[in-house]
Amino acid sequence: MPAHDEALAKVRLDKWLWAARFFKTRSMATEAIDAGHVHLNGDRAKPARTIKVGDRLRVLAAHGEFELVVQALSDRRGPAEVARTLYAETPESEARRAQQAQDRELVPTFEHPLSKGRPTKKWRRQLHDFSRKQQG
Repeated sequence: MPAHDEALAKVRLDKWLWAARFFKTRSMATEAIDAGHVHLNGDRAKPARTIKVGDRLRVLAAHGEFELVVQALSDRRGPAEVARTLYAETPESEARRAQQAQDRELVPTFEHPLSKGRPTKKWRRQLHDFSRKQQG
């Protein structure tokens, strides 16, 4: 086995999460692992833990919670198309994330064009009038 293939037989968990594009930087991946947001084969993991093909991961990232099986190893961050080949998400995880996305769409949101930042004097008056009508 060539030296490069031998090195890829062992990849650090934080490096793999970064290469698979679950986290933008390795330090963010390390922080998530240390915070307990990443489980390897059902157990809490450490950033330097080596992973192998077939390992099961549960990753709680800012963009969702994923349950996946490691398909390939890489310690280099490449294009998103290549990163998607490194893992296979379980069907249950895909269904749960789809359901959560649908639930988020159904939640009513209040978005007023002036609600960004500090309210203007006119907007404060309107809020005050509205709350006064609701109380009385």
